[in-house]
Amino acid sequence: MSSESSSSVDPQAVEHTKQQIRGLVEEITALSKQELAPSQYYAEFLKRVVEALAAVGGAVWVIGEGRQIQLAYQINLKRTMLDEQGEHQAHHAKLLAQVAQSGEGTLVPPHSGAGNKGGTGDEGVGANPTEMLLVLAPLTAEDNTEAVVEIFQRPTPQPATRRGYLRFLLQMCDLASQWLTSQKLRQLGSRESLWTQLDDFARLVHESLDVRYTSYVIANEAQRLVGCDRVTVAVRRGGKCLVESVSGQDAFDNRSNVVTLLGRLATQVVRMGEPLWYAGDTSDLPPQVEDAVHEYVDISHTKTICIVPISRTVVDQTRDLEMAPIGSVQDAPIVAAIIFEQIEEIRPRSELAPRIDLVCGHAARALSNAIDHNSVFLMPLWRMIGKSRVLVRARTLPKTIVVSILLVGICLAMSVVPYDFALKGSGVLQPVERRDLFVNIEGCVVEKVWVRAGDHVDANQTLILLRNTDLAKQYADLEGEMLSTSEQRDSVASDGQARGLNPNEKSRLRGQLAELDQKLTSLRSQLQLLDKKQEMLVVRSPIAGTVITWDIERLLDRRPVTRGQKLLTVANRDGPWELEVFMPERRMGHVAQAASKLEDNQQLEITYIAETDPTKLHKGTVRKTDPTAHLHEEHGHVVSLFVNIDKTELNDPRTGASVTAKVHCGRRPVGYVLLHDLFEFVDSRIIFNL
Repeated sequence: MSSESSSSVDPQAVEHTKQQIRGLVEEITALSKQELAPSQYYAEFLKRVVEALAAVGGAVWVIGEGRQIQLAYQINLKRTMLDEQGEHQAHHAKLLAQVAQSGEGTLVPPHSGAGNKGGTGDEGVGANPTEMLLVLAPLTAEDNTEAVVEIFQRPTPQPATRRGYLRFLLQMCDLASQWLTSQKLRQLGSRESLWTQLDDFARLVHESLDVRYTSYVIANEAQRLVGCDRVTVAVRRGGKCLVESVSGQDAFDNRSNVVTLLGRLATQVVRMGEPLWYAGDTSDLPPQVEDAVHEYVDISHTKTICIVPISRTVVDQTRDLEMAPIGSVQDAPIVAAIIFEQIEEIRPRSELAPRIDLVCGHAARALSNAIDHNSVFLMPLWRMIGKSRVLVRARTLPKTIVVSILLVGICLAMSVVPYDFALKGSGVLQPVERRDLFVNIEGCVVEKVWVRAGDHVDANQTLILLRNTDLAKQYADLEGEMLSTSEQRDSVASDGQARGLNPNEKSRLRGQLAELDQKLTSLRSQLQLLDKKQEMLVVRSPIAGTVITWDIERLLDRRPVTRGQKLLTVANRDGPWELEVFMPERRMGHVAQAASKLEDNQQLEITYIAETDPTKLHKGTVRKTDPTAHLHEEHGHVVSLFVNIDKTELNDPRTGASVTAKVHCGRRPVGYVLLHDLFEFVDSRIIFNL
């Protein structure tokens, strides 16, 4: 019988099966050399082992904290009925615990062990309550059992085959143990790196007692340590939380929408008194916090937010971070909040929580110390006094005395020594005689431009021709109506001269004739008005001069214009020139005071330089001052000063050329001349508001 069975086996099929098993072993070997997550490795490892053994299924049981056995991955566990609650599950758990404790592989036949019917009844011994042959082997790392691999195999009567199952599984577990050892080494290296980073973080955040510097260090170093996208520190001032620092940013706009909404969200969380973890669900949040979260997320597009309030008394503020809600900090005054954000991706809460816990512990101490230090009464004054003690030591006392004498002398000189007080203002050069030409009729189009920039024109010379279609239509309609009315009048007049008319008919015709004469008079008046409007379509120069508007043809030709629009400017460049200085309104008090001290025949003097020739200094006198202030698009609120100048001093003057002018307002102490802007600011913004 045995000879027939052996002769029926196909050698090629056996060889093919061996090659498949070798391939699976090589895959497991390569898999054990890769850096994979435990869940991913156990899944790939178990699939290949089950396939190589042609088993029904299998499971990987991990030994967790407290030596509790937890399922890491399974294949066809349901067929063994071990996924159902019952006494058989407890017996199976004891069997796994025995393998984990002994560290040796074993074979357990179906329905065998002390916990099954017909057993010894020893409750401390595990059992196989299933109909499968259980092949178990431990996964060890550094002589410690970390997991148990269990294979669900069909029962077979041959002991050699069973031992082959166990031997193969033990060999595969040796390969998996190598991966597990490497995994442990990587975890230890990562943990050592984490503690090094934490040590650097603790050292840096305690370097200074300045609140802003400490907040800046916390934000930037915590962002690296936790591994999130952004960390923000908001300090509580009164009843609100104000953003003090943002990781990766030296400066930020406190009025921006993102910063404002984040401060509002931190304020609501601090008022709630408990840390907040948001990952897309706000169903368990109070309404005010939920609204603040939605407003901020809508504009920042953040995917995960963790806000931890920082209390003055240090507590374990994230001890329950993995379980909602996060630990309460209501037992101490809250002074700040740290906001951790994930913008690009959502990282697991269990991965971020331990690092956030470590960061917040050190940050709370450092930030609380800095806030307490800066809240001491008159701390800036005490700090300045502490620094000034160096100045009165024996070695530095002579130098301090000499420097003090020099400073007193400089202050006295600045208060007593007079100096020319000149106020600076910008201005432009322009001819005194100049005219701006405007559009006087609405709905016009430039028909023709006869001049160019720089052309000399005579008084009353035609410069621009406008076209108004509506005006032409009105004129044509009036002419037609006037012609029709005139013909009607001639007909009525002819009828009135006919013979044989009774007095009533003559009276009626005279009335019609008078009415038509009145209508003709009205139409002639309207035509005269239209004639005057048509004359306005011809733009003429009011003076003889030069066109100073640049590129007129490109700006106006064939273009529509509106009533009141400036077309061009004509200036008499051969006549006298003037300088218009735009003096800031806040300085006009000095100008008016200096002008009041002059005699009747005296005028304020100015000196100026033209931007076209900045090497030459020119002089002039203020002819008149604009009685009103106006808003200049470049210089703000100004008062125009019109200055008489000598055109012959200028080399090729150009209309509109920029100048820088100084109006001389007498002599004042040199300190006031240099710092008058500061004195004016103190008077208007500080003393006046007291």
